[in-house]
Amino acid sequence: MERWDIYTVDRVRTGRTMARNDWNMQPGEYHITVLALLERPDHTILITQRVLTKAWAAGHWEIPGGGVLAGETPEEAIRREVREETGLDLTGVPGEVVCSYRRDNPEEKDNYFVDVYRFVLDFQPEQIQLQTEETAGFRIVTAEEIRRLGEEGVFLHYHSLAEIFA
Repeated sequence: MERWDIYTVDRVRTGRTMARNDWNMQPGEYHITVLALLERPDHTILITQRVLTKAWAAGHWEIPGGGVLAGETPEEAIRREVREETGLDLTGVPGEVVCSYRRDNPEEKDNYFVDVYRFVLDFQPEQIQLQTEETAGFRIVTAEEIRRLGEEGVFLHYHSLAEIFA
C-alpha cells in the first residue's frame, strides 16, 4: 500500500504517514502532490487524459503528477510520476517550481499542497508510453488549447494553474 508523509501547515514532516486516499486528515495536516508542466522547445505542452474508471474526474485532462511517497522529496516524486505515467525520463533535465498552492478541505478531510514543476525537453509523441491504469490518452497542445479545456471544465485544477499557462 502506498504511504504518504503527513506535513504541518509549514510543510514540516510530522513523522506520521497516511495510506494513499485514506482521507482522515485533521485540521493543520497536509500531504504533498506534485504536477509536471512538460514543455517542448516550441512551447507546446504534454497533457494526459484520466482513465474512465477513475472515481473522480474520469476522462478529464491534466498535466502528469501524483502524490509524494513517504520519504521522498517533491522533486524525486515528480520525476518518478512522469516516468511512470508517460515513460519520459527526466534524468539530467533541470526542473523548477513555477507554482505552489495549498488546499484545505476539512469536509473531505483532504488537505494538501501542490507543487508544479516545469521541465523543458524535446520529446516526440512516439516516446510517450502511457501507464494504462492511470491514463487513457495524451495530447501535445498549446497553452490556448489548455485554456479552452479549462473553460469547458474538463481540465483539472485549471483555475489554480491558469497563471502558468498565461
